[in-house]
Amino acid sequence: MEPSSSLRQSPLALLVGVVALVALLTWWAGWALPLVIFLIVLMVMGHEFGHFITAKRAGLLVSDFFVGFGPVIWSTTRGETRYGVRALLLGGYVKVPGMTWGVPVDPALEDRTYRAASYPKKVLFASAGSLMHGVMALALAWASLAFIGLPSASHVGVLGFSPWVGHQENAAQLAGLKIGDQIVAVNGHAVTSTSVLANLVHRSAGKTITLLVDRNGHDLTLHATPVSGSTIKETGVTLTSGGYIGIDEGALTVHRSLLSAVPGAFSDVGSTVSAAVHSLVHVFSPGEFSSLFHQVTSAKAATLTKNQNTRPVSILGVTRILVQGTQSGVGVLIALLVEVNIFVGVLNMLPILPVDGGYVAIATYERLRSRRGIRYHADINRLAPLIYAFMSVLAVLFASTLYLDIAHPIPNPFG
Repeated sequence: MEPSSSLRQSPLALLVGVVALVALLTWWAGWALPLVIFLIVLMVMGHEFGHFITAKRAGLLVSDFFVGFGPVIWSTTRGETRYGVRALLLGGYVKVPGMTWGVPVDPALEDRTYRAASYPKKVLFASAGSLMHGVMALALAWASLAFIGLPSASHVGVLGFSPWVGHQENAAQLAGLKIGDQIVAVNGHAVTSTSVLANLVHRSAGKTITLLVDRNGHDLTLHATPVSGSTIKETGVTLTSGGYIGIDEGALTVHRSLLSAVPGAFSDVGSTVSAAVHSLVHVFSPGEFSSLFHQVTSAKAATLTKNQNTRPVSILGVTRILVQGTQSGVGVLIALLVEVNIFVGVLNMLPILPVDGGYVAIATYERLRSRRGIRYHADINRLAPLIYAFMSVLAVLFASTLYLDIAHPIPNPFG
């Protein structure tokens, strides 16, 4: 079928407008903001694609697949589905007829509606968006472990050298250590943390120690003689009488193989899901709403320090943190995207409309109430008071966090 398009005659104007907007954002806030907006839109598209592909596979009719809300910026129809972008990039939707029993549908299309689908198909379609967030989070966590690596507390290495006043080289440099070396053992004692290494060196002042070092996958044996802190000086540092070799030790970044990164990704995502569930319970607790009210009404309470960054944030706050994370490195940005994907996925599975979990809950309730092949039809209108109450809570939460993110933004946690 020949595609029809609402902007068929002005694609150049659309392209020029998009390029101009990207250029303006880049000029105003640097390259990080357009990148973050693009990643958020991509995440939204991934969520909606989950609904879209499961609906198609289930044989349901998909009439619309849109990113954003509000006025249509661009749309095109291919086959039986209208694809497009709307002005407010705050979400997206996939439209399948018959999401409730009260909506009239052409009888010829009834067999392909959501309400006519089997229970497994309903649950899969409604959950697919959140499942896609899980898939995206797993892919990001795997890529981070395999290609970027993460600091490992048990892999202690040389991050830098401490200059000693009056010495061209310190004990570590004289021993042949280089930045990036992993110190595996000292005098046969395994080094499993920075504190273990510090203690082994500290008690060996004036004594030669044997260092087992991993350098680019090759084992080396080096010998160093820690110097008493009472006989040397480091600018701006007070040293004790214990032994020093003059290194800045810390956790080294460890890369996993493509295969071993898989269980690591599942472990990271699993712990993030657990943290997201606990965070949601906290966010919707009376105590958190009381705290938000206090912060909205008191500038002193709303002014946070760098270490006080656990309050809920709006989409503006999320965007700001992602931009700050982008400026701190790819690894930080990916870790934040994993968290955002998981949190959005978990939030969408709350068992109340209008989020996706509400449809799962209703489908499950209908399934449990059905008897002997006679399908029970839940009356959504009876849930209206509960839905309005939930929407009111979300509105208060959105307004409060948006105000705080504008008037009292959380300090950069990466600065």
